[in-house]
Amino acid sequence: MPRLRSLYIRTGVAKAMLGGVPAQRILFKMLGFITKKSPEHLQALDQVKTWTRERFKLPQDAAIFVTEVACALPGCPPLETVVAFWPNSEKRHHFKIFKPVQEVVPDDLPPTWLKNSLAENDEITCDCC
Repeated sequence: MPRLRSLYIRTGVAKAMLGGVPAQRILFKMLGFITKKSPEHLQALDQVKTWTRERFKLPQDAAIFVTEVACALPGCPPLETVVAFWPNSEKRHHFKIFKPVQEVVPDDLPPTWLKNSLAENDEITCDCC
């Protein structure tokens, strides 16, 4: 295991370097986050973000997070796209698309009328989302 070279706090988040590699990158790989940065992959992420903004009529300043996650659980697709958004600083809304981000098409996104049910609910907890 590489030695922890430095640790610093910035904007309330601990950041560390392990052998010159940001610990966040190592953690993302351990947790299954994909860190592809090809132009096609980045374009697909941006496209899903645009479709999400249009589908749910989100303002330009609404935060939208799109990522591709690897899953090793039985019955789980090997790659899935996870989308989270915060309209007008409200509660987090989120959904998953069970395919790689580069295979997502607009019809894969939930319908507009489902927006309210995508909001995080403090009363219901689940490990799947």
